[in-house]
Amino acid sequence: MNVVETVDVTYQYPDGTKALNEINFTAPEGKIIALLGPNGAGKSTLFLHFNGILKPTTGCVKIEGNPVNYERKGLKKLRQRIGIVFQNPDDQLFAPTVAEDVAFGPLNLDLPKEEVESRVEEALKRVGMEGFENKPPHHLSGGQKKRVAIAGILAMQPKIMVLDEPTSGLDPRGASQIMKLLYKLNREGITIIISTHDVDLVPLYAYQVYIISEGNIIKEGSPQNVFADVETIRKANLRLPRIAHLMEILQKKDNLPFDKPYPLTIGEARQKLLKEFGD
Repeated sequence: MNVVETVDVTYQYPDGTKALNEINFTAPEGKIIALLGPNGAGKSTLFLHFNGILKPTTGCVKIEGNPVNYERKGLKKLRQRIGIVFQNPDDQLFAPTVAEDVAFGPLNLDLPKEEVESRVEEALKRVGMEGFENKPPHHLSGGQKKRVAIAGILAMQPKIMVLDEPTSGLDPRGASQIMKLLYKLNREGITIIISTHDVDLVPLYAYQVYIISEGNIIKEGSPQNVFADVETIRKANLRLPRIAHLMEILQKKDNLPFDKPYPLTIGEARQKLLKEFGD
């Protein structure tokens, strides 16, 4: 089942700028889907359609098989099913303490106090931020803020989580920790959709990849399939993962026997090297 689907979605800003052009996108239930593209490609604009913040100029967005209902009650129900974590957590964190921030969504559902407290405790535990309940969010590190923003979405108990550039602004260790957290949440049953231009992370986690450029989906498929199309990757102002780029150089410059599709991860490269050069 596709839990998120867009059918020929086009979006045009009031000034006439077309940000999305007949986008067809699907996210299968229980998978991690990556939307790759450079800054300004339309990633964030597409994501804002998924929970009704934006409405297509033409086309249709379906969540769990149903067209989005843009009436107030429909949007409230939708946003319990699908949560968005923005690129900058400071755009999402506003309460005096971490606990109050995570409690904001459940409180708006008019849940009993005990239920809200239980959800906050569970959400913070799932992201490894228990013990920070009384900390002001602005005193946290970038990675900790991301975790609290994710906890705020988890407290709504969504089926789908959408994250806009989840590793943006983080050092390599912090980025790895966030991706491992998302992988864990996915294994627990949440469908994860991320946008990124960090091509090295995508082969490690994504089941399916879309490349968006200037508001158009120009490639989709498995990571191996997508990154095998080197010309399209570079046309979109992206690059191959470092490992694949190294293999490409070794093939072209040093005549070593590495044909496409190039290995995308260290593990794949190790297997390839052992096969070619091992005793």
